[in-house]
Amino acid sequence: MDGTHAAGKTTLIHALTAHYRRQGVNVVAMGEPARTSPFMEEIVLYDRSGFDLAAEVDVFAAHLGLQLRTARNHTLLIADKTIVNVLAYARLLLVDPDERSTAVLEAMEMFCLAWAHTYDMIVFTQDRYTQPGDAFRAKVTDLQNDADAILRQTYTRLGVPLVELPGGLDTDERVRWVVDQAARHGVFPTG
Repeated sequence: MDGTHAAGKTTLIHALTAHYRRQGVNVVAMGEPARTSPFMEEIVLYDRSGFDLAAEVDVFAAHLGLQLRTARNHTLLIADKTIVNVLAYARLLLVDPDERSTAVLEAMEMFCLAWAHTYDMIVFTQDRYTQPGDAFRAKVTDLQNDADAILRQTYTRLGVPLVELPGGLDTDERVRWVVDQAARHGVFPTG
């Protein structure tokens, strides 16, 4: 699942996970490592520093590590964004990167180029939901349109196709739509 913050990804991955569990599938939902990053806690919750290269590399590495560990013993992994999302936000948040930051971002992009094709299907949602009291989302809500554009540009540059989730669907309709698309793309059977 991918899209900007507050696009309904987390709600959808949990609903999809429940759907597939009822079908007897060994499925797991992967959360957002940024929410447990000490760097992001300092930036978002305590406003102690700004987004920097160390924070972005930490989230990139944590995301990849969590994905690998979570998928290891499951038939189906439903991820709450991809490492391409982490890269896109890093490019957006690191304003005027210096030479070192630019080199690291380029290395992250090269890794994404090699890795992004391991995702069987990337469903992209562009809905916007308000989440009162969620400091993590509040910090980047004003970036949603820019983040959406950078995400799409990054996927296009990497040659990774997106499956566009129609907007305005309720959670049950979203689940049915994604399950149908997964079956149509040969990713996972309808159940």
